[in-house]
Amino acid sequence: MSRGFCVSLRRPNSGIQVMSNVPPYNSSSGPPNAPLGPYAFNQGPPSQFAGHIKQDANSNNPTNAPAFNNQANHYNQSANSSPAFNHPIAPPTLQAMQPPRTSYKQIPNQSPIGNLQNIPLSSASPNSLYNTNNLSYPVNQTRQINDNAPPLIASSQYQPINGPPMAIRPPVSQFQPAASFPPPQPQFPPGPMTSQSNQLPNQIVGPPRSNAMVPPINPPLCGPSIASSMGLPTSNVNGPSLPGPPSFPMSRPNEPPRNQMRGPPSLPMGPMQARPQNQPMSLDPQSQQTGFIGHTNNLSGPQSLPMPGQMGQQAMPPMGPPKNSMQSRYPQMPPSNIQRPPTQGMPPQAPQGMYPPMQNQVPGLTQQMGQLSVTQQGFDQLWGHEMVDLLQCKHILPEYPEEPAEIRLGPQFSDAPNCSPEIFRSTINKIPDTNSLLQKSRLPLGILIHPFKDLNHLPVIQCTTIVRCRACRTYINPFVYFIDAKRWKCNLCYRVNDLPEEFQYDPVSKSYGDPTRRPEIKSATIEFIAPSEYMLRPPQPAVYLFLLDVSQIARDSGYLQVVCENIKENLEQLPGDARTQIGFICYDAHIHYYLISDGLTRPKEMTVLDIDEIFLPSPESLLVNLGEHREMIRELLTLIPRRHSLPGVPASALGAALQAAYKLMAPTGGRITVFQTCLPNIGPGALQSREDPNARSSKDVAHLNPATDFYKRLALDCSGAQIAVDLFLLSSQYCDLATLSGMSKFSAGTVYHIPVFNASRSWQAAQLRNMLTRYLTRKIGFEAVMRVRCTRGIAIHTFHGNFFVRSTDLLSLPNVSPDAGFGMQLTIEESLSDLQQVCFQAALLYTSSKGERRIRVHTMALPIATTLTDVLHAADQQCIVGLLSKMAVDRCVTASMSEAKEALINVAIDVLSAHKLSQNLPAGPASSSLHAPLPLRLLPMYLLALLKTKALRTGTSTRLDERVAAMCDLKCHPLAQLIRLVYPDLYPIHSLAQHVHKEDEELVPDPPRLQLTSERINLNGAYLLDDGEIMIVYICNSVSPAFLSETFGVTAFSQLPDEATTLPRLENEGSAMLHSFIDKLNDDRPYPSNVLVLRDNSPSRTRFTERLVEDRLESAFSYYEFLQHVKSQVK
Repeated sequence: MSRGFCVSLRRPNSGIQVMSNVPPYNSSSGPPNAPLGPYAFNQGPPSQFAGHIKQDANSNNPTNAPAFNNQANHYNQSANSSPAFNHPIAPPTLQAMQPPRTSYKQIPNQSPIGNLQNIPLSSASPNSLYNTNNLSYPVNQTRQINDNAPPLIASSQYQPINGPPMAIRPPVSQFQPAASFPPPQPQFPPGPMTSQSNQLPNQIVGPPRSNAMVPPINPPLCGPSIASSMGLPTSNVNGPSLPGPPSFPMSRPNEPPRNQMRGPPSLPMGPMQARPQNQPMSLDPQSQQTGFIGHTNNLSGPQSLPMPGQMGQQAMPPMGPPKNSMQSRYPQMPPSNIQRPPTQGMPPQAPQGMYPPMQNQVPGLTQQMGQLSVTQQGFDQLWGHEMVDLLQCKHILPEYPEEPAEIRLGPQFSDAPNCSPEIFRSTINKIPDTNSLLQKSRLPLGILIHPFKDLNHLPVIQCTTIVRCRACRTYINPFVYFIDAKRWKCNLCYRVNDLPEEFQYDPVSKSYGDPTRRPEIKSATIEFIAPSEYMLRPPQPAVYLFLLDVSQIARDSGYLQVVCENIKENLEQLPGDARTQIGFICYDAHIHYYLISDGLTRPKEMTVLDIDEIFLPSPESLLVNLGEHREMIRELLTLIPRRHSLPGVPASALGAALQAAYKLMAPTGGRITVFQTCLPNIGPGALQSREDPNARSSKDVAHLNPATDFYKRLALDCSGAQIAVDLFLLSSQYCDLATLSGMSKFSAGTVYHIPVFNASRSWQAAQLRNMLTRYLTRKIGFEAVMRVRCTRGIAIHTFHGNFFVRSTDLLSLPNVSPDAGFGMQLTIEESLSDLQQVCFQAALLYTSSKGERRIRVHTMALPIATTLTDVLHAADQQCIVGLLSKMAVDRCVTASMSEAKEALINVAIDVLSAHKLSQNLPAGPASSSLHAPLPLRLLPMYLLALLKTKALRTGTSTRLDERVAAMCDLKCHPLAQLIRLVYPDLYPIHSLAQHVHKEDEELVPDPPRLQLTSERINLNGAYLLDDGEIMIVYICNSVSPAFLSETFGVTAFSQLPDEATTLPRLENEGSAMLHSFIDKLNDDRPYPSNVLVLRDNSPSRTRFTERLVEDRLESAFSYYEFLQHVKSQVK
């Protein structure tokens, strides 16, 4: 035998946390409106300064800068992504670009609240309001499940009943002099309640409604009634607008010239109708609600204000062309009392001195007077320019998931098929035409792609010639321009190309026909069977090698039995063909090989004692053909758990085992699957524990970077040999996942983590079985590469995901999985003003498990935006969160967690500041509202939830390996899974029978989603929280006995166990409906989620309550506090 090798047939004897700086309630000091935390607008330490080019850590260039650069930024640089991440040096502030704020008098009935508009109180105390030290939400006597959360509130407190018309507010010209009004009240953090008057006692049950601080001058002729002239909320109905005579909008930014409207064809054309006598234009901001609860809409600029002296007279709508949008957003001079030339169709502006003094007046009236009429809101709704006051819209989450916004292209491609948003998605659905416009929007520009997603109806084409552009190599797609039947123009580089005769031939009619009939033109996602010129070598076979940890900790966990049985059960379902190969290697302090060959009747174990210089004893017998040796492989999978059931050595030579696996698979490529349970502590790649258990809740998280580059270098070698490494970490102690994950990150592998695993826990064993079954049987692509091409003028500068960057834009993916997602940040390098649309095309070249070389092509087209308002209202908030989560993970590694968290907060501040700029709204302390574009209304809530995920939270005890595993999930999950992980779905399951619909002649439960706050938890309810990995069924102590009997087969709450991991199936309608609902939720995920049943007094209840991300934690904001902090920072 060779040196160090023996035959063994015997059995052995054997971040600075940002939120932590927030002062507690009622302990704020300093001047009013002082920021809640030490965040200067768009500022950061020098380590945040962005540079010229960003490169993911996966780059093959060792000298490249990290994903978030540390070089000084230059303002002429392309700044496409979120300024909070890439441009921490503050440019000229938005405040400096706005005109000076103009203040008007306070309304007598206006509440002196500084931070929010009036919210009606509980009917239990109809005569109380809040002062400036109060919480934003009224107190309810109902018991709460989280004492740190705002009080529970009955929904009846938010919809007052419509009453008789109230007194009409006098015209502005009748107000008393400003000196008779008190100065504006300062803003303070929420505090104890006090009592004030002006509250209607009669209210009805319904969803919350927002309200107006200032009532309209006169009620409109049609629409919802005005509840009160004292700032009470108005009734709102989601649905079609009420009938009434037509009205017309005030002059607004971006409005097309008269008779040249670009809106929907249903808009009326022709001369405008005059308003009836004594019917001034409605200036009420919220008495006319449209569609979304709490929606308000503001007109930018002072041109929407009627002139003094005209307030009590008949007001005429503007007749002339609207003001230029640039004038409304960026005035050439500050607004003042200087008389300007009269606008056509509008009364002349008042001369200087006609307005009363402006000093010491409530600035809220400026905002309210600038808000739009109901007609303007209607036009905004048609044009998609709605906005919402986040401080007034408490229950802002839609009850049912909303479809991504429809992408509307120009007339030429209005009917062209676009790529599914489940595959290809952009953070902005209208690309800014210049980089300057992108910077003003403060939005990150990027795309998310799920390239190998499982698809049911995928067109597959086999042809001798694949039509591509000769210049940029773009594949022909639905958005190319056909000059004639023989030529086409590329939609990315605009080169004219010839069409081959094959493309013009119609095999059905056997004649030459219209090229647009081809599947390449009819589908934005298509797959080609590649000819031989797309192969550098013959397609590789499917090769699977399993590395099994058999150290003492591994034997104690019992995972070997579960894994070996699962592999044995799924041998027939492994993707592959007649060439499929498989092998097994075990390791502890030594390396154990298992030989299978034709000359053997049983598998033979061979042990290598020398782990410093690894060699292979008999490579041809270590990887064997699955079909030819199926029975011997089954026998081996039965013997391995028995062979390693006795006590072993507490050592793990993972590095040596990986070196052996690389040598074994380098000639062919394939997939290495590693099962690890402890810290590798011997041989190459040995590690030492770096975690301090006492620092798990520290504000500064250390050791997120690898301790050694051994595993990264090994992964790069594997990537070059077309080998991917997947890691199953089944740890019961610290394993330094920050270092071990490098083997998967740079080889396009995946990390799976089950903390504190023990097979004796049935639910953990079930989770591993479900996870492994999906892993073994899912589709797989070998030796893949992916390239994303963009329209000329747009470029990709940073990639996010698990891969290796082989060249500037080519991603090396030794294996590609249907469960892997990727993100790319984009930059605008040239002006796009001459274009009608931009296109992105992702091409994935891979070898299927059957040995076919295939190319999957996805193409997406997006229109161009020329105004800031259009860009902000074309944002995709979920895609933005998906991209930001990947950027934040990379920022944690390259900089620090505190910088990453501060950058996320700055994203919300920057975007809302840009919106204020686009609408000329009062900023910061000058406004009691926090307005957001309707498409971005959930962005602050998602960002707060992201800050509270296990990956980014601080101040809460979190194991380092669990944190790193959560970071890996954020970086690699497709968008749908990522959003569910960040902001889980919460459903009421005690009323499933009330929310059903018919589907295939069956009743399917479909309950609405609830926001993640304790206010939505009733003591007589039961709830299901789904984060994609686990479903927590939370039972409150006052739930009905009928529900307990139907669902659990018990008659009293006390009979439930504190914690259960199974949900019984009973023969009744309630149990069947609940299981049907759970099965429906499991249909759209890779493998079924585990179920955990908790009582509301269980010791483990924090597993549920910590996911209520809108509640206040000891070290983190509540949602309302987060909004207040953002509002104080908005410029």
